[in-house]
Amino acid sequence: MKQEFIFLGPPACGKGTQTSKLSEFLGYPHIDTGSLLRAEIARETEEGKIAKFHIDQGHLVPLDLVATIIAKRLSQDDCNDGYVLDGYPRSMEQAEKLVEINNHVDREQNVSFKAIYFDIDTELLIDRIVNRQSCPKCGEIYNKKFKPSKVENICNKCNVPLKTRDDDNAEIARARFDTYFEQTAPLIDFYKEKGVLYKIDANGSIDEVWKRLLNVVES
Repeated sequence: MKQEFIFLGPPACGKGTQTSKLSEFLGYPHIDTGSLLRAEIARETEEGKIAKFHIDQGHLVPLDLVATIIAKRLSQDDCNDGYVLDGYPRSMEQAEKLVEINNHVDREQNVSFKAIYFDIDTELLIDRIVNRQSCPKCGEIYNKKFKPSKVENICNKCNVPLKTRDDDNAEIARARFDTYFEQTAPLIDFYKEKGVLYKIDANGSIDEVWKRLLNVVES
């Protein structure tokens, strides 16, 4: 049976870390929307050129263009048995697009689709965000309090200095939560009504959350 996973939850709730682990555990591709867009731009594909134009203008990448890029990726052979999709959908419009995409790429396959919601305390998220660091080379995410690098401020994999985003501060984080709850939180009800929503407690250590995630994945 083909397995498809999407993830819901506010910024810094731990989705990136857990989806990477799940992808490796299951052997399915980890499809991160942001990385996918950057790859299209780097390869200078037609979609990448259009996306870059909008980004350079300070605009959001159009809904249909993002859907086209997602559809192209989910149609590739390595997604035949399943995928772990991170960062999409983020709105009701995108959720409806994903239904169309899956109807096209799944064809006659028997499919298990799960939308996994990371439920977490907002104040803990603020603490995570202000201490977050990332590697400019490989994109690995660290946290000075919860997931520090072995050598302070140096990536474990690439041995290069870690970066802190300018917008990783408490004020901007709260504004991002407001946007999330306005645009993305309604997806919780959308998938709940479809009977495919699974909620896990995302408070706790990476290992604790991983065990809870595995319980849902294997249920």
